[in-house]
Amino acid sequence: MSEEVVLRLTDVVKTFPGVRALDGVQLEVRAGEVHCLLGQNGAGKSTLIKTLAGVHHADGGEITWLGEPFAPATPQAAMRAGIATIYQELDLVDDLSVAENAFLGHEESRFGFTRRRAIASRTKEILARLGHEHIPPRQYVRNLPAAGKQIVSMARALSHDARLIVMDEPSAVLAHDEVENLFRIIRDLTSHGIAVIYISHRLEEIREIGDRVTVLKDGRTTAANLPARTTPTRDLVSKMTGRTIEYVFPPRPPREQRPPLLVVEGLTREGEFADASLTVAPGEIVGIAGLVGSGRSELLETIFGARRPDSGTITLDGKRVRSLGTAVRRGMGMAPEERKSQALLLDEPVYKNMTLASFSGFARAGFTDAGGERKAAESTADKLELRPRDVTRPVRTLSGGNQQKVVVGRWLLGDTRLLLLDEPTRGVDVGARAELYQVIRGLAESGVGVLLVSSEVPEVLGLADRVLVMREGRLVHEAPAGEIDEDTVLDLVMSGSLMEGEPA
Repeated sequence: MSEEVVLRLTDVVKTFPGVRALDGVQLEVRAGEVHCLLGQNGAGKSTLIKTLAGVHHADGGEITWLGEPFAPATPQAAMRAGIATIYQELDLVDDLSVAENAFLGHEESRFGFTRRRAIASRTKEILARLGHEHIPPRQYVRNLPAAGKQIVSMARALSHDARLIVMDEPSAVLAHDEVENLFRIIRDLTSHGIAVIYISHRLEEIREIGDRVTVLKDGRTTAANLPARTTPTRDLVSKMTGRTIEYVFPPRPPREQRPPLLVVEGLTREGEFADASLTVAPGEIVGIAGLVGSGRSELLETIFGARRPDSGTITLDGKRVRSLGTAVRRGMGMAPEERKSQALLLDEPVYKNMTLASFSGFARAGFTDAGGERKAAESTADKLELRPRDVTRPVRTLSGGNQQKVVVGRWLLGDTRLLLLDEPTRGVDVGARAELYQVIRGLAESGVGVLLVSSEVPEVLGLADRVLVMREGRLVHEAPAGEIDEDTVLDLVMSGSLMEGEPA
């Protein structure tokens, strides 16, 4: 890693009406390093990277890039200067080819015509550098998987000869092997002197790929240039949240044994999962651990009635569930993995999103009782400590953690007795995770049964009362959460069996 400082922010300020989003931020990034940026949702990370990208303009302080004052007027100006940003919500054009996306905005042309063969050739060279020469430059981006689209975003950055690439939650939609490939690419980039600002809520990734860490809280830098691999997790969490890590998971209280609320027997969908049997009792949290692609999400969606099983039965309180409508009427709710695309109406207000599952209860003689909707949503928002509490604002303006609270709140309004949660804290910061864990534990203590899926083994072990392990479409192990550890779970999801010497 070079000692050359390519980017320096000194006392940077950015104010929006009524909000001081950046309040004197300090940041120093060196050539050839991976500089990790940590902070809760609302800490100022998004505002900071949009300021670097030319989307926002700083109101105070100083930014220097390659030793010169830097204030890009537009995103195109930032790209031309050598700073490329890859957002979590990838800004690609689905109906253009890989090559057209890679060179979007600076297409090679001759006599006013785009030189398609030339940009396809250059894109192929860039893809080869990224280790993805198998991606056809002329393929439409809409036909690529999430990992492929991310590679196209990186190709776009390299097409501008970027010297700094900002990556916002790049691993959020990637499977384990795809994350390893991402890290390989990042290491190759930094070996050529390219600097990377890496934003992630996953502290284990920071340890593996990062060189130094800067932490933001409430728009301020609370820690700068910490060593990524050796700084204790407790210190990072306290800098982000002001709380210590002991408060992340709520205590697991004693739970009386009760007859099952949900009984799943022999559930099968060809090519996805087979012979899945499980139970969830009232007030119990059951967690399913497994790799992406193991069939976990498909199992939850089938239990909820969103997919039709080939065989097997699902009963809730002893009554068969055969469809999504039946599941909801009998008290089942689900928060899906992709909350933005599958669970929320982003441009609608919070209260409309909360009342979706119980809308009929607010209809009177063909008219909607909007006042009643708002009042019910406000009560639920108070219980969930939604921030901000204004239920009339569009739900897209909320942070990821608060959007997830809105999805959970929808089912609270519907008197849900069984809640299915698929990756409940994906893209949610440490502080908001702790609040969601409290909400989930509170639901269980009120008698709601919870079945959750998570890619993060510590989350399953810390939150669930009982753990199921899924591998290649089959449930391979079951144990009380207190009687199984992370190493054992990882052995099971990788090999499907306990390693020699492990307890059964």
